[in-house]
Amino acid sequence: MLNFNWLKGVSQEQAKMIFLILFILIGIIVLFIPNDYVFRGIEKDKRHWWNNLKWWAIAVLAVLFYTYYIF
Repeated sequence: MLNFNWLKGVSQEQAKMIFLILFILIGIIVLFIPNDYVFRGIEKDKRHWWNNLKWWAIAVLAVLFYTYYIF
């Protein structure tokens, strides 16, 4: 069904590095999201670190990064 013959020249180590670099780039892009956008709808005095979705996204990316790094 899908033709992945063009990936024959990519080694497993190169593919692993590509994914790890993509996770890092996604993490950097997430960090550039303004806090006002992340906390939209929450009053200033009720904003806590656990409401910041940027930290949750970075945590998930870190777990994925570590998992891909091991395997």
